[in-house]
Amino acid sequence: MRGKTVIVTGANSGIGKATAAAIVKLQGRVIMACRNQARAEEAARDIRQETGADCGQVVVKQLDLASLESVRFFCEDIIKEEPRLDVLINNAGVYQCPYTRTEDGFEMQFGVNHLGHFLLTNLLLDLLKRSAPSRIVVVSSKLYKHGDINFEDLNSEQFYDKAFAYSRSKLANLLFTCELACRLEGSGVTVNALTPGIVRTNLGRHVHIPVLAKPLFNLLSWGLFKSPEDGAQTSVYLASCPDVDGVQGKCFADCKPLDLLGKATDQEVASKLWDISEVMVGITT
Repeated sequence: MRGKTVIVTGANSGIGKATAAAIVKLQGRVIMACRNQARAEEAARDIRQETGADCGQVVVKQLDLASLESVRFFCEDIIKEEPRLDVLINNAGVYQCPYTRTEDGFEMQFGVNHLGHFLLTNLLLDLLKRSAPSRIVVVSSKLYKHGDINFEDLNSEQFYDKAFAYSRSKLANLLFTCELACRLEGSGVTVNALTPGIVRTNLGRHVHIPVLAKPLFNLLSWGLFKSPEDGAQTSVYLASCPDVDGVQGKCFADCKPLDLLGKATDQEVASKLWDISEVMVGITT
């Protein structure tokens, strides 16, 4: 990865931080795109200390995916400051939070996990194309299986279930990958998705666990859940490995191709979701 610039969203903790550290160890330059600047700076110091990298190799930039204005400002800054972008890793996510809305009025999980990254990717596409061969990596989840796309209620105004909303946002990630892959054919830019498995991160901070059960849960999580470093392996693989040169529109788990349910590769639904997402984030084509 020497000489390559990689953006990782949500890189201040969990899989994102482990992904950033692994890429730096491969001699790549990482831009940590994070909502919380202070936590991101702390994570960057950890990575520099762990890897021996300098400040130029690990850069922190503020990005709030719950704000389309923040996404646009971030992208304007990247396009102005960065001569190239080799890899974009859409890693950040909100998991099973209570019903809240983004700055722009979207249900939080759909707004951050799908719409924020949708706008981010679209605004950086020209830079990625100029930097080709380049890659886009989309972090989804096997929980996509429990979601569906209800075009009559994408904003969960009629009904909200936090687990279902998360699953729907992760299904949207896969449909986004499917449609984007078609649009990128012949561009020199590839996009692939992944499911990291169950990982010990703070993503589940909104999940209620009874006080008496927490010690047992923590013990089980250490025994059964992946470490952030293990959870990041497929992200790093898709960002760096020559084995996936030219591979387009696939999903991976444990660094191997994963067969998806038909609803995650439905081209008609993927195309319709793309068109509606453009309207929602204000992209005019």
